[in-house]
Amino acid sequence: MKAIDTAIPDVKIIEPTVFADDRGFFLESFNQAKFEAAIGRSVTFVQDNHSRSGKGVLRGLHYQLPPYAQAKLVRVVAGEVYDVAVDIRRSSPTFGQWVGVFLSEENKRQLWIPEGFAHGFLTLSDRVEFLYKTTNYYAPASDRGIRWDDPTIAIDWKAAEALTLSAKDQQQPLLAEAEVFD
Repeated sequence: MKAIDTAIPDVKIIEPTVFADDRGFFLESFNQAKFEAAIGRSVTFVQDNHSRSGKGVLRGLHYQLPPYAQAKLVRVVAGEVYDVAVDIRRSSPTFGQWVGVFLSEENKRQLWIPEGFAHGFLTLSDRVEFLYKTTNYYAPASDRGIRWDDPTIAIDWKAAEALTLSAKDQQQPLLAEAEVFD
């Protein structure tokens, strides 16, 4: 396993070691000791989630406020997404900045998104199976979001087609109006 820095140092691309031959491939998708060494901190995951989406689905930008803040380790096992993390920590020098990474069944990469970041992804293939681990349980009262198209964040979603969003995601506040981390 290799950790690759992104433009926001706390967000890391996790690249597994893949052993491939004429039968297919094998990879270790998670190893607690190696993962903690790669990100430089101790982490306990408490929940695994799995979503399936068609092409052009945009999910996000989501997060939970303390004391139920969640860090996430996300990956794609079928298809391809453009995955985005936005720094929503007001005290951070990268507040309001974002990083985007292509995750796919082909590249087998994962993205580590610590607490204090909003997360979203856009599906780029006809069918996507998206898996993620979280460090805290889903807490509806702590659930928050930011508009996917906030002009102050200016995410380049890499999409030329019409997008499909939930009613909730269409009504999220702009970053300037959102409850975020101090």
